[in-house]
Amino acid sequence: MSLKFTTGQSSLTGPRPRNEDYVGVATPAQAQLNVKGAIVAVADGVSGNAGGGEAAEMTVRTVTSDYYATPDTWEPLTALDKVITAANRWLMAQANANRDLAGMATTLSLLLLRGQRYYAAHVGDTRIYLYRDGVLKQLTTDHVWDRPDMRHVLKRAVGLDQHLFVDFIEGELATNDVFIVMSDGVWGALDEKYIQKALELYDDPSLLCKHLTISALEKGSQDNCTAVAAQVIQPGEDTLSELIASGRHLMVPDKLNVSDLLDNFEIVELLHESRASLLYKVRHVKTRQLFVLKTLQPLLAADKETCAALLNEEWLSKRVVSQHLPQVFPVSVEHRSKLYFVISWHEGATLQQRLDGGHHFTIAGIAKIGIDMMRGMGALHRLNIIHRDIKPANVHQGSDQRLRILDLGIAVSSGIGKIESMQNPGTPSFMAPELFEGEMASASTDIYAAGVTLYHLLTRKYPYGEVEPFQHPKFSDPVPPSRYRPDTPLWLENIILKAVARDPAMRFETAEEMILALESGESKPILAPARTPLVARARFVKWQWIAAFSLILNFLLIYLLIIV
Repeated sequence: MSLKFTTGQSSLTGPRPRNEDYVGVATPAQAQLNVKGAIVAVADGVSGNAGGGEAAEMTVRTVTSDYYATPDTWEPLTALDKVITAANRWLMAQANANRDLAGMATTLSLLLLRGQRYYAAHVGDTRIYLYRDGVLKQLTTDHVWDRPDMRHVLKRAVGLDQHLFVDFIEGELATNDVFIVMSDGVWGALDEKYIQKALELYDDPSLLCKHLTISALEKGSQDNCTAVAAQVIQPGEDTLSELIASGRHLMVPDKLNVSDLLDNFEIVELLHESRASLLYKVRHVKTRQLFVLKTLQPLLAADKETCAALLNEEWLSKRVVSQHLPQVFPVSVEHRSKLYFVISWHEGATLQQRLDGGHHFTIAGIAKIGIDMMRGMGALHRLNIIHRDIKPANVHQGSDQRLRILDLGIAVSSGIGKIESMQNPGTPSFMAPELFEGEMASASTDIYAAGVTLYHLLTRKYPYGEVEPFQHPKFSDPVPPSRYRPDTPLWLENIILKAVARDPAMRFETAEEMILALESGESKPILAPARTPLVARARFVKWQWIAAFSLILNFLLIYLLIIV
């Protein structure tokens, strides 16, 4: 189910010598519409300044074209912020380079429709309205001065200031929603009651916009009059849901053998087999380039949730563009005969494989691994992706000495739709204490797992002891790694102990903070985490001791009263 909508527009010059409003409507082809969405924008060049009309046109043209050139993995508001900021810098540069264009600026109200949601970016006094279920609502705020005699003077506009602050709005779409983007020449002459009445009269967006602009001029508007409307016929699915829906026809392949062909890939060898998934090293038939192909065990072919989770993993992996994670090779669902996805191949081994091979990690090597691992985690966290299973087996060290985080199979993201049910919430020995209490995974729990990983590489042990599946462990103070490895420097020990602190508030707040501590090393050592007081460690046990002591004391007092 794809997003369906209709649009209409009208822009009249009015009594002004020229029209300094500019309209932009971008409705890309279906594939790009699903991923990037459609844009409706209105810009009103600042009157009285040279180049106002040019500023409006160039801003809309630049923002709409640059938005579709941003990576598909960027969140919509992130991408809009980047391109609008770039457009603001460009206008400022033009004004500084050309004295005749000094002061060129424009308002901008931009609406983005994608999947099941709408996104808006706004600066200035053009407006965006939403008409839903018979109620008209203004989504934007006018950036003008509050004084009655200065309400025509803008506080914010694109090209007005080097530091541009843009208002961003987002919400869910509903069938029959009507969005109207209009310049102040329209809304300044027509009140909201009139606009709402027009919405009740006209179902066609084009007729609605023409009626509003003509009516504004008839009611005495002295400015250019521009209105653009978009009516939602049918909301789409969010992007992940569309991927899952389009991949429902794909069947899990039978177990593959060396030299078997799957679409354009030849099986070279089986790399890894778990109870849920299979990893193959494959070679592209045409380019002869090596990749890793991930699919599911044939026994899970009928498990819809697990199949959806594999597509979820592919989608999350596509979103992350970083040298510290493998990159997804683009193979559209339409060009696959089976359920799988393909990522880049890198020669090397996981840290767990190196441990199993008897490798001894040096202190300098551990610090470098920590820095690279946290850079990869930082790339994930900036996209609101929580890995949930950081451990040596999911960290790969290539022959190029570059570290890459593997396996987003149980990762979750707050920025897109989620698969509600996912197997294997993590590896118990690397799970933070709060996860055993039912709390949700977060960046802090990933940092904890990274700390346990560094601890394990140093000592081959765990700070709180090994945790078995289905065990509900008790956490006291962690054992310092120097007890098992005396050559561990104090600065590194303190960093690891801070990362694996039982209390989330005592850990590093972000991956970048931990990177800074590792890079500073001995030159700026952090303090050792405070030891947990005995009373706090005892938790409710202390109350049991207090109750027992009180009971004994009461019996003693009763005994003494009887004796007396």
